[in-house]
Amino acid sequence: MLALVAIRVPIAFGMAIVGFVGMIYAVGWPQGVEEVDYERGLNAAFAYAAIEPFSFIASFPIVAVPLFLLMGYLAFHAGFTRDIYDTARVWMSRLHGGLALASVAGCAMFAAVSGSSLATAAAMGKLAVPEMLRHKYDPGLATGVVAASGTLGSLIPPSILMILYGIFTEESVGQLLMAGLIPGVLSALIYMAMVWFRARANPEFAPRGPRTNWGEKVVALKGTWSILTLFIIVMGGIYSGIVTPTEAAAAGAAGALILGVLARRLTWETTRDAFVETARQSANIFALVLGAKLFVGFIALTGVAGELTLWAGHLDIPPIMILLSLSIIYVILGTFMDPLGMMLLTLPVVTPVIADLGYDLVWFGVIMVKFLEIGLITPPVGLNVYILKGVVGDTVPLETIFKGILWFLAMDILTLGVLIAFPEISLWLPSLLLR
Repeated sequence: MLALVAIRVPIAFGMAIVGFVGMIYAVGWPQGVEEVDYERGLNAAFAYAAIEPFSFIASFPIVAVPLFLLMGYLAFHAGFTRDIYDTARVWMSRLHGGLALASVAGCAMFAAVSGSSLATAAAMGKLAVPEMLRHKYDPGLATGVVAASGTLGSLIPPSILMILYGIFTEESVGQLLMAGLIPGVLSALIYMAMVWFRARANPEFAPRGPRTNWGEKVVALKGTWSILTLFIIVMGGIYSGIVTPTEAAAAGAAGALILGVLARRLTWETTRDAFVETARQSANIFALVLGAKLFVGFIALTGVAGELTLWAGHLDIPPIMILLSLSIIYVILGTFMDPLGMMLLTLPVVTPVIADLGYDLVWFGVIMVKFLEIGLITPPVGLNVYILKGVVGDTVPLETIFKGILWFLAMDILTLGVLIAFPEISLWLPSLLLR
């Protein structure tokens, strides 16, 4: 699998190839038989490939993925992204590092409707980075804060990664979405605290913006109503039990379309673009899911997950050491793999081990997504960094962006430590959902 990734085979096809060929050998070469029964293996692999991946894609919960994507793209094309950034800028610009703080807040709020880290980084990068550079902000901070804050889209609900994690592990998607809310807000606050202290220590690093009066601040609040409305529709509906996560996604997408039309911000062209972008992104995600399903089937046939679980259970070391070892593995994988592919590749092996160690799989979903967030900004790949580089062009060198990321990586490690030490931070809201 890693060899195929190394020669640039798309990970969706890599998982599918390894899974399909592996099934042929796993079924056609049972224990005690010297020769491979290729016909038997092929029949079993084709039978699995013909039924299981389609059944998985056709399931009701996974419909939430394209619907949440559609909500985010409609919100972007309706200009709701600029509204929330402008509101945050008016309220925070006078603070130390105010524009950078506004960027974190804007990313967090847009993450609440986009569900995608890459979309959040791309959308906010077009708005926030030029504004910060115009006010003489350090280029590393101006780009690093957006690249890092864009990762909040993976954690703050509705998160596409959380939805797919829940479907693959058969955990409650609603509980997982709720579990990501407080850790996502905590991540944003830790980013903001670090930026504020650095800006206060060195005012030239991130100059304070113009002063705004209370009248301007109150007027600016109108820019948040659309995002807040969508967030309340989605998360309020799930938390109250009125709708399932899939139904909440449908309500959110319909709400974004209706709000955009009522505000006269969506044209036929922009609406069409939103649907096309949703279809394209959904196709990419579903290709990965189909490949992963074949890979999961192969892993199940080999019994590797069960053997690893037994092996980990017999290790004479604390469970926390195994968890920390996994964090190192995810950081390494994150240097050359995309987050969704990394998650789908490792889930069939990792989650049985974690469950056997006694950890809550809803809590581990938050920890895994945090691992994936770190991978999004870890050199030398760091997809969010390259997305942002594509947005800013030659204005800021790539090495400057990676240099600016380092402080945020340190904050991510700090946040991860807090979430591991205090699982209640992730599990409090899901526990209320069960009452």
